[in-house]
Amino acid sequence: MEFDRDLDVKGLNCPLPILRTKKTLAEMESGQVLRVMATDPGSLKDFPAFARQTGNELVEQREVDRVYEFYLKRK
Repeated sequence: MEFDRDLDVKGLNCPLPILRTKKTLAEMESGQVLRVMATDPGSLKDFPAFARQTGNELVEQREVDRVYEFYLKRK
């Protein structure tokens, strides 16, 4: 999947991945896609909830070698 910005939050635990994602999305333009790479298992619940609460779209999520990738489209 294509994305406009990349955010590596591997090794960070809740709430830091979400806080860094929120800050990065605020710097982006509407319609741009952010790829977030995280290792915190709590991210699997946190990112869908974050997307619902903020109105940003969780376009895709997947796991590759215990790294969780989330693709969020800025509202």
